Amino acid sequence: VIIVSRKKALKLKKWAYQLALVTLTIFLVIAFNYTTPRFIAFDERVASVLRGNEFIGLFHYIGETVFVVIVTVIVFFYLWIREHNYRALFFVVLTMAGGTAINQGIKAFVERPRPEITEQLTSYSFPSGHSQMGVLYLFMLAYLFSKVTTQHKKITGVWVAAAVLACFIGLSRIAESRHFATDVLAGWSLGYTWLIICVVWYELRERKFNRENS
Repeated sequence: VIIVSRKKALKLKKWAYQLALVTLTIFLVIAFNYTTPRFIAFDERVASVLRGNEFIGLFHYIGETVFVVIVTVIVFFYLWIREHNYRALFFVVLTMAGGTAINQGIKAFVERPRPEITEQLTSYSFPSGHSQMGVLYLFMLAYLFSKVTTQHKKITGVWVAAAVLACFIGLSRIAESRHFATDVLAGWSLGYTWLIICVVWYELRERKFNRENS
């Protein structure tokens, strides 16, 4: 879990930024090797464990595009109308719209077919959009929450909940045979990497604003 400072709730821990380099590496390794026997065997093993799990499958609902859009719009208008926090508002747009564009662009470039089941989705499989956007919108909410409180336990609880839900959203795609495990792992990794890029932008802008108005 990523925890902000108790004193000033402004920045993530240093390791959280470093972890983004790890997740970027994971994404690239998978992107260039998912067709190798080792990764294919990995996909098959994970699918054999999770396939058909109805409980895990339920979590795909909180990763559905409609649900994610509704949550994002609510946050957008809250920051705009109630808080007048335009930097945070742009952070939300950059995170979600940018993440969606990146996901769709990579899918179109890679063109990986989905698992072979009846009534399968027609879009491409790599990386998993539910997994990537689940990380982005849940971690974005956790990050914004950490900006408005210094209570360590609450911050930790929110980040843990976000991480668990994002994990189950991704696993639900394997349980329902909509994605391969490598799609999901790549989606989580890419989502976290893009989130940290957006967080870095936001914190640099915030630091500049604070200097100019101090």
